[in-house]
Amino acid sequence: MDEVLLGTLLASTLRVSVPLILCALAATLSERSGVIDLGLEGKMLLAAFAAASAGAASGSMALAFAAALVVGFALSMLHGYACVSHTGDQVVAGMAITMTAAGLSVVLGIAWFHQGGQTPPLSDTVRLIPWLTGAVPVVSALPLIGPVLATALLGHNLMVYAALALVPLVWWLLYRTRLGLRLRATGENPAMVDAAGLSVAGLRYGALALNGALCGLAGAYLVLAQNPLFVPHMTAGRGYMALAAMIFGKWHPVGALWACLLFGFLDAAAIRLQGAELPGLGPVPVQAIQALPYVLTIVLLAGFIGRARAPASLGVPYVKER
Repeated sequence: MDEVLLGTLLASTLRVSVPLILCALAATLSERSGVIDLGLEGKMLLAAFAAASAGAASGSMALAFAAALVVGFALSMLHGYACVSHTGDQVVAGMAITMTAAGLSVVLGIAWFHQGGQTPPLSDTVRLIPWLTGAVPVVSALPLIGPVLATALLGHNLMVYAALALVPLVWWLLYRTRLGLRLRATGENPAMVDAAGLSVAGLRYGALALNGALCGLAGAYLVLAQNPLFVPHMTAGRGYMALAAMIFGKWHPVGALWACLLFGFLDAAAIRLQGAELPGLGPVPVQAIQALPYVLTIVLLAGFIGRARAPASLGVPYVKER
């Protein structure tokens, strides 16, 4: 494979994987604490709309990020209020958040911008810019792998590097801190956590707060780095793909990262393969290529959801005995 093509494919893989990585980490935190989150898609979608709306109205990147974080946090707190405080069905609550976000973003988009649910394009001052471009010539001069590394790893925006850095950070939080031990214990045996004098509800709300912030960042990335405006349903199932990646990664941040990169690679490869021809068969249908990441999602869920061991109390509301 040509060095430039390989480097470009790897670079596309990283860029496409960022929202998946952020949402997979968000799901890992909430589900390790015992709360199923099927609202990842909705949180990311409404956060993307909030970032695009705030960015278009103010011309400020900081306000766009702030709006996305506030929306992600608010939806996670709503999820906690329904499922932690009032012991509601976590699957139903998550799906309700996703469906509400899908409809609300369109309704507000039509009411505010009168463009069929879309927002106006964001200016370049609001969008994220490439980093480390000055190091490209230096790295490219390295023998053998220099051009590939320069193309694949350099010139991305800050959020690409931040998403990769968050993986070891979340791992450290879960497996090397007292808070992480308590969160994991809450997902495994909340009665034991309660008996130790700790608040199960407080720990689950804390995990959901981090979950909402990460989903907000994922939504902001979609409009501040990938697309220059909000388009209805632009998340296109990425929240569910991130959930599948987390399950495939066995509720572990590093495992989820590799699964997200696999999804991202297939997505990037699907873009490159559009218009390709198979010997003797002619052009490959674009729809078949675009479906590859989603087919893999179904295969992974069907093949691994029964083998991976979820936290013992995942999806089980905790009611304190009096």
